[in-house]
Amino acid sequence: MSIAGYMNSEEDTAVGSLFSRASRRRKHVGRRRAAGLIVVVGRLALAAVVLSVALVLCLRWVAPPTSAFMVGRHLAQLFSSDSLSRIRYHWVDWEAISPHVPLAVVAAEDQKFSRHAGFDFDSIGKALEKNRKGGRLRGASTISQQVAKNLFLWPGKSYVRKGLEAYFTVLLECLWPKKRILEVYVNIAEFGNGIYGVHAAAESVFGKKPAELTKWDAALLAAVLPNPKVLQARKPSSYVMERRRWIATQMRQLNGTEYLQDL
Repeated sequence: MSIAGYMNSEEDTAVGSLFSRASRRRKHVGRRRAAGLIVVVGRLALAAVVLSVALVLCLRWVAPPTSAFMVGRHLAQLFSSDSLSRIRYHWVDWEAISPHVPLAVVAAEDQKFSRHAGFDFDSIGKALEKNRKGGRLRGASTISQQVAKNLFLWPGKSYVRKGLEAYFTVLLECLWPKKRILEVYVNIAEFGNGIYGVHAAAESVFGKKPAELTKWDAALLAAVLPNPKVLQARKPSSYVMERRRWIATQMRQLNGTEYLQDL
């Protein structure tokens, strides 16, 4: 081999070695960056879990000043040209609520409330089967799921929101007693256009205090819960009145207000 050829070979070897070292260095830097990103994401996820647990635990004793749904309505009023009814909301403690109200919402929305751990898998299965066969779409959300959604999340049917709803439902069931879940539900549920909670509903529909509501009053309020923006308690349709009678019957079959003593 000539001297020139030998030198070219040495240069090629050196260049190849440099490229090899540079490639290894890039891979090493890439792995370090990926590991750093994983650490950051892990820390953010842990912080989110800690904060969410702290929030749910705090609200076990502190009355929610608002809910995610109410905040969403506030924002809609700010950025929409459509006229929306103002929000009416005032927290009221369990002891100041007629026992007919929590009983009525259980009878109307979730009769297995005291027995399930946040999810009614039997109803979910039936709903999925009916939807699969092309029947009218229907939900199977428990009261616990509705509290999780209304208090912490936003309307919608995305998988992300459903996943977060399940997460918060588990937190509620683990950190709150059933009585607290029901107390929060009757305080943040929408009973009419912009009417949130039993205090606002009792006052606007009946001109009463929450403690003064009768069995039939409570059944009427619970009758509009599937769609309070369409169904009205002030001017109930024949459908709402029929649903009211059905709910009153279910309340009796649940053993009346004695049902609440087991929560």
